[in-house]
Amino acid sequence: MSARWRAIAIAIACLVACACACAGAARAGEAPSFADVHPGTALGFPADEGAHPEFRTEWWYVTGWLKRPNGAPLGFQVTFFRTRPGTDDQNPSAFAAHELVIAHAALSDPMRGRSLHGERIARAGFGLAGAATGRTEVALGDWHLASADGRFLASVRAEDFALELALERVQSPLPNGRAGYSQKGPAQTSASRYYSIPGLKVSGRVSEGGASEAVSGEAWLDHEWSSAYLDASSVGWDWLGLNLADGGALMAFRIRDAAGTPHWAGGTYRALDGSVRAFAPAELEFRPGRRWRSPRTGIDWPVEWSIRAGALEFTLAPLLDDQESDSRLTTGAVYWEGAVRARGPAGPLGRGYLELTGYGEPLTLR
Repeated sequence: MSARWRAIAIAIACLVACACACAGAARAGEAPSFADVHPGTALGFPADEGAHPEFRTEWWYVTGWLKRPNGAPLGFQVTFFRTRPGTDDQNPSAFAAHELVIAHAALSDPMRGRSLHGERIARAGFGLAGAATGRTEVALGDWHLASADGRFLASVRAEDFALELALERVQSPLPNGRAGYSQKGPAQTSASRYYSIPGLKVSGRVSEGGASEAVSGEAWLDHEWSSAYLDASSVGWDWLGLNLADGGALMAFRIRDAAGTPHWAGGTYRALDGSVRAFAPAELEFRPGRRWRSPRTGIDWPVEWSIRAGALEFTLAPLLDDQESDSRLTTGAVYWEGAVRARGPAGPLGRGYLELTGYGEPLTLR
């Protein structure tokens, strides 16, 4: 399918899903209810690796660095979103969009000078899309992410590239915030349930430009669910997940308001010895450095950063500047999701991924 017709197909799917949702809500005249996130609820594994359909929005987010046989680096992203768009729960129609599944994938190749991006959207059901409870198993057509035998299997076939990856667990899940309760604003209700699995060992194959080759590397998985992620004062976030060179892990984020100033921040650090520390907002500082302007959207992205997380201070530099993803056909957002290197005062600190949202226009979670 050509890029033009693929874009048209995605747009039609999105419009149909939204039309069904609106029609269902209009007929029933009542809004669905969603569960709230509260502190003090312990995460349970493996059950919490599956879907939480009582919450409005959820995602499984895998990012990482790959190495080609010749040693050249690649970055990759595989993301599945599950969202309830607001259809009346009592609407009996099989075509009502009670739940949508959205998938994004990207491949950052310095040889091309920009990242390649793919996306899909569909109503859950009909054997085409869905997310299982109790275990990681989410799929949209022939795209999937599933857990099996101590590892995750990811398969993506986008128009310009394909990924077939096995991600082996070598670290335990890392609950973020307070035992998995991750606050996203001053109000306690603006929060998510959130854990990461850092240090995943990757093997598999990448296909690009008609050629397929074996790859290996390291990845990071985020799983997060919420019904009230951003409050009315928030327009977007800057997020970082780092696999540290010494075997530790660092997650850090800040939420920005309309003036671009920090509205909230949080983070979690796990040292090599397994000790974990959660950061308060005042312990985190994101200072943007060099910027890159997208020739497609005109958005001015800060692609280099200086960051302080507690006693850790380091700079970030991107694998390549152009790691912009335009997902307006599925989530309505343009974001920058890129492979980055971290460097501290003593030298290389680690590698990971940086995500920037809300720079072109305020982010709206659907």
